[in-house]
Amino acid sequence: MKSLLPLALGLSLAFTQLTSTASAEILVKNGDKIAFLGDSITAGGWSNAAGYVRLVIAGLEANGVKAEPIPAGISGHKSDQMLARLDKDVISKKPQWMTLSCGVNDVWHGAKGVPLDDAMAANGTYDATVGTRGTYKKNITEIVDKAQAAGIKVVMLTATVIREQLDNKENGQLAPYNDFLRSLAKDKKLPLADLNAMFQEKIKAANQPGKNAFTVDGVHMNAEGNKIMATGILKAFGLSDAQLAKANEAWGPLAAKAAADAKAAAEAKAAADAAKKAAATPAAPAPAAK
Repeated sequence: MKSLLPLALGLSLAFTQLTSTASAEILVKNGDKIAFLGDSITAGGWSNAAGYVRLVIAGLEANGVKAEPIPAGISGHKSDQMLARLDKDVISKKPQWMTLSCGVNDVWHGAKGVPLDDAMAANGTYDATVGTRGTYKKNITEIVDKAQAAGIKVVMLTATVIREQLDNKENGQLAPYNDFLRSLAKDKKLPLADLNAMFQEKIKAANQPGKNAFTVDGVHMNAEGNKIMATGILKAFGLSDAQLAKANEAWGPLAAKAAADAKAAAEAKAAADAAKKAAATPAAPAPAAK
C-alpha cells in the first residue's frame, strides 16, 4: 500500500495557502488612527458619504479592524502647502498611519505649480514666486521624514490622473512625479498604493474615449473612482482578495447614503433656484379700480 504521507502533506499545504489567501495579516490594528493627507480629492474622499477615505475605514471595519480617520485634505493644496501644515493637521493628532496623496496640483497648476526638482525649476515656465514653493522631491521627502520621525508609518499613493485622456500633456508631465514616488517608497520601504497604475489599467479597459468613466470632471472621483482608490489603499494595508471582497460588501450602504445625499442636495438647489427666480420676478400690477 502506498504511503498517504505525500497526499496529506499536499492537502496541508493547500489548506495553508487557502487560509493565508483568505485571511492575510492587516497592517492596521484596532484603535489605530489614520491621517489622510491630500488635496481636494482627499477632501472629497471624506465629505462624500462614499468617498475613498470612508470606504477605507469601512473596509477595515468589515474585516474586524476599527480605525479612527483623521481627514486632512484641503482643496487646491500642493506639496509645499501640505508640508507647511503637516505638524498642525497630522503630527499633532498623533496617528499611527498617514496616507500621502499629492502631485496632481503640483503639475496641474502650471506656472503656479511645484517643479519636480531644481533642474525643472530653472528650466520650466513658472511664476516669480516658484522659489518659495521648493521642489516636489524635497517637499515630499521632508513630509515623509518628519512623519517617520514622529513615529508615523507612511503609505505612499501615486497621483491618479489629470483627465482620463491618458496620453495628454498633463499626464505626461505627471509621470516623472509618480516615478519619484515609487522610487522613494522603495528606498524608504513604505507600503505603496500605485493608484496611477490602477487608473491607467481601468481607463484602458473601459475604452470610453472622450468620456469620464471614473471621475466626475477628469480629476475628482466618482463612485467607481473612489472604489479604485480605496481598493489600492486597502491592498497596501495588506488585505487579501477575500478581505477586499468583504470590504466591497460593506460599501453598499455608504453608496446608498451618497446617492440619497446627492438627491437631497439637488432638490435643495432646485428649490433655492426657484425661490430666487420668484423673488426676481416683478409682482403683477394691481387691477385698476372701477
